[in-house]
Amino acid sequence: MRSKKYKSDFLVIGSGIAGLTFAIKASRIGSVNIATKKKDFDSNTNYAQGGIASVLAPEDSFEKHVEDTIKAGAGLGKRAAVELLVRSGPDRIRELVEWGTRFSERTLAGGRRVLDLGREGGHSSNRIVHARDLTGQEVEKALLMKVSSIDNIRVFEDHTAVDLLTEHQLPGRKKGRAVHCYGAYILDNTTGVVGTFNAKMTLLATGGVGQVYLHTTNPEIATGDGIAMAYRAGTLIADMEFIQFHPTALYSPQSSGPSFLISEAVRGEGGILLNTRGERFMDKVHPLKELAPRDIVARAMDFELKRHGESHAYLDISFKRKNFLRKRFPHIFERCREEGIDISKEPIPVVPAAHYLCGGVLSGLSGNTSIENLYVSGESACTGVHGANRLASNSLLEGIVFSHEAYLAAGEHIENFNRKDRIPDFPAWDKGGTFDLEEWVLVQHDIEEVKRLMWDYVGIVRSDKRLQKAHERILSLAEDIHDYYKKSTISSRIVELRNLATVAKLIIKSALSRKDSIGLHYNSDHPLPGGRRVRVVLKSGGQPRLMKPDGII
Repeated sequence: MRSKKYKSDFLVIGSGIAGLTFAIKASRIGSVNIATKKKDFDSNTNYAQGGIASVLAPEDSFEKHVEDTIKAGAGLGKRAAVELLVRSGPDRIRELVEWGTRFSERTLAGGRRVLDLGREGGHSSNRIVHARDLTGQEVEKALLMKVSSIDNIRVFEDHTAVDLLTEHQLPGRKKGRAVHCYGAYILDNTTGVVGTFNAKMTLLATGGVGQVYLHTTNPEIATGDGIAMAYRAGTLIADMEFIQFHPTALYSPQSSGPSFLISEAVRGEGGILLNTRGERFMDKVHPLKELAPRDIVARAMDFELKRHGESHAYLDISFKRKNFLRKRFPHIFERCREEGIDISKEPIPVVPAAHYLCGGVLSGLSGNTSIENLYVSGESACTGVHGANRLASNSLLEGIVFSHEAYLAAGEHIENFNRKDRIPDFPAWDKGGTFDLEEWVLVQHDIEEVKRLMWDYVGIVRSDKRLQKAHERILSLAEDIHDYYKKSTISSRIVELRNLATVAKLIIKSALSRKDSIGLHYNSDHPLPGGRRVRVVLKSGGQPRLMKPDGII
């Protein structure tokens, strides 16, 4: 089957909250193609239970939300980005409501209905807008309905992005620094054909990297595709060492697939953490107890598990009324019931799991990257908002805010492109290769080895020795994987394996480059924060660089 060529003003890779928000708005300016890996629009957005943080209560303030975010990020947050995030929040929430999102409400005395604002760890006020405990699913549903009503948005389901179209892909060009992006080579998973998707502006919104770890709350699609493609193209990548491990994923050793998340909102409603001896431990760790920032809670749990040689801890909210729990947490209540757990009568077995990447493709306030025409939003981006640790429920907010900023820049971008630039004639994808069943078995083995390597050596608590061992092994693995990629027929699984090896290498290199402990990165050989607040920036073919939160050193 012959490879096809597609053209649009905008190419969006990914169909979570960041990609869909941008597509809806960009369609006002020009044509939009969306490429998404799954037929059912699976995304990290769908798995977001807690909600979206925004200043909507009279007693709250922008200043409080900014300071909570900077504090949670251990001072590494980019203040200009945080200010933009927080001040844009209320307008973006109202936009979601206008598009059909139904957030949970409560009735005030006198009968007036208002948004029911929850509270989560690290927040000094109630500011979490939610749709019970299925916020992400509700938002995604509303956005998909909106997308389906727009004529000049075309959705390519079950398609996997392979590589960005840059100067690297043009015949006769030296493999030097990429300056422009003109779309991507994208695989149709149904036919096995790689198409050429040209665009004047490309937005990466491919989500996070959770599948690089053995235990994760992320769906199977979270393989770091956008970050890996951008790195190969020469884009700057930052903060990859800051992986947020959610302290409370449901411990279910018989289950396969993503770990089921027990939302932080459960602790926001008073849930307490217990070790297997029934002892509360967070009250001895931090003044905020169970509502301490996630990195502190996750490390405390890791310590308890190792101290007692246990596989899990417990989260207890059984002192709340059953009717309240069924209404506030219907999804969690039902999922636990399926596991034989009545959360109104007994504690929930929980274990930490890889949850969120604070780093990614380094971007400006408009989502712009170090390559012209390439933008990024959502978990794939490193906007500087999160610093060394993400404040709870700032992630969905980041996606809608910075996709809006990218849209605001899009009109001028397209105008300048039409005046000064043109899309080169990229050749059709011509990579050959054969299918070898024996080699294919090794692909699954390599995927599992990458996950186990990262879990055992680059987890919640790290050390120089473990990181060095991980680095040596991942370099060898990545070489084997690249060799297999060159010889084999193209498939989504081999593309994902290649990307998993790439992002694993980036996480390890970043962690090795940081000689202190801050936020989500804790190295037992360097347990104290360093004297300087710096970030680690990576680029393909170059050495790691140090960067201040607001500039390069």
